Amino acid sequence: MGPRSFSAGETNDEGGRHATGGTRPVLHYYDVTDEQVRYLTVDPERPDAEIVRRAGDILRRGGLVAFPTETVYGLGANALDANAVARIFAAKGRPTYDPLIVHVLNASAARAVAREWPRAAERLADAFWPGPLTLVVPKRSLVPDIVTAGLDTVAVRVPSHPVARAILEAATVPIAAPSANRFTELSPTRAEHVARALGDRVDLIVDGGPTTVGIESTVVDVSGETPVVLRPGTIAAPALAAAIGVLDIAVLDRRGGGVTPSRAPGMLDRHYAPRARVELFDDASRETAARSAAEHAARGETVGALLLAPFEAPLALAVQMPNDPAAYARALYHALHTLDAQGCRVVFVEAPPEAAPWAGVRDRLSRAARPVTPNAKR
Repeated sequence: MGPRSFSAGETNDEGGRHATGGTRPVLHYYDVTDEQVRYLTVDPERPDAEIVRRAGDILRRGGLVAFPTETVYGLGANALDANAVARIFAAKGRPTYDPLIVHVLNASAARAVAREWPRAAERLADAFWPGPLTLVVPKRSLVPDIVTAGLDTVAVRVPSHPVARAILEAATVPIAAPSANRFTELSPTRAEHVARALGDRVDLIVDGGPTTVGIESTVVDVSGETPVVLRPGTIAAPALAAAIGVLDIAVLDRRGGGVTPSRAPGMLDRHYAPRARVELFDDASRETAARSAAEHAARGETVGALLLAPFEAPLALAVQMPNDPAAYARALYHALHTLDAQGCRVVFVEAPPEAAPWAGVRDRLSRAARPVTPNAKR
């Protein structure tokens, strides 16, 4: 009997719109400890006004709300309330040297938390907002230090997802929102991923269906003389350069160690990682990887794979990934969540092409494949 195999299918229509995916319950609960997590389902295009109002009220009162953005699900708190933001770090087990992204409704709201608004910020905002782009700019003092890891800059983004935008409008405050998962673990692209990871640490989970981008936003630091891509995403460097001209790209720091603040989220050495160990391979190492997979299987370990081409190995579960970078990004985290849920101990991942549109996916896979090392900055 061969391995179980499935294709990482599309969850959205060809236009990238937020598909409803059929009829789902309006309200249900997850059993957690001695309380219940509120879990409310909304139409991703036309979210229920009462649910949105409730989410906004919770945020203004200092609570935590998990909600969909176009990239991944975020764990939101009032960005101007230091105590509320501290709950994010506690819920995720996230160290305070890792700054958060502040989500706002429009560029005007972004300027309200920025001490300066460079010309590069203006051009990038005009070109890519609302959308999966985060800008690092000098911050105003009204933004608490816990949001920015004590740095003099703040990361800001204007999301495009209708649910995120409705909640921002209802909350009437900027929302600090990292991915709604445990620190360094797989990001959630569906509400059930959030519930599984965070449980009763969240006051409300708003289920708006699968996210449409699937990996975290591109992050560009525009606070210095030359803009720098700190984290690649689905907006590739050539498109950014077309908007602003000169652009640098930060190099992944493999040194580890220390707890100095990161300039932006997602820059830690090991991140976006499933419970299973991730082994990357390319065409040159395909046969070696296949032999290694066979050795793991012979030891009784459950072995999975994310593949672009045939891979001759005894796999428990193989996921055929799309050859398009945007579709691959959209499918990536859910595929890894699926392999984790199947009990895979090791996952062999065929490295995507090195072309610029794949940079965000390659970054996530590279960090997920990094081993856990003692005293390393994670």
